[in-house]
Amino acid sequence: MSSIEAAAHDLQDLAVLWSIGEARADEVVRVACEALVAGLDSPALQILAACTRAEAEYDVPDLLPAALDELGLRFYPRDSEGGREAAVRALAHQLLAGKLTPRELALRIHQRFGHELPLAERLAELDDEYDILEYGDRTPAQIDAEVTAEARRLTTDA
Repeated sequence: MSSIEAAAHDLQDLAVLWSIGEARADEVVRVACEALVAGLDSPALQILAACTRAEAEYDVPDLLPAALDELGLRFYPRDSEGGREAAVRALAHQLLAGKLTPRELALRIHQRFGHELPLAERLAELDDEYDILEYGDRTPAQIDAEVTAEARRLTTDA
């Protein structure tokens, strides 16, 4: 994957996480700056990247959808099924990139979506298994491996 493709992927993932409340507006601005440095460019992306921390909370809601549209990326509206599924995949990418541990991924998925999102059901179940480790015959490493395998499946099925 080229640096431009990687930057587009990172921007898309963070946009999805922002849209479900899993990322802050100032993080979106930081990733927009990184995207410009990597070679992505559009008028709205430039304006987004120029936002200060104080402006980010107010400006990201208007600028992010426009920047994604100009770059040919998808913006998912809040609470859309597609957005929730894209967020699960974005969080799975974070695990595979070493930004989350398997336990953190399972917990965040379970806290955010419960057992209500079919795509993420197995991760919610695995979070439950972490909670009952002392009563079962599985080790944390075994559950970690299964969470990681599920993250790989989620990111390759997209």
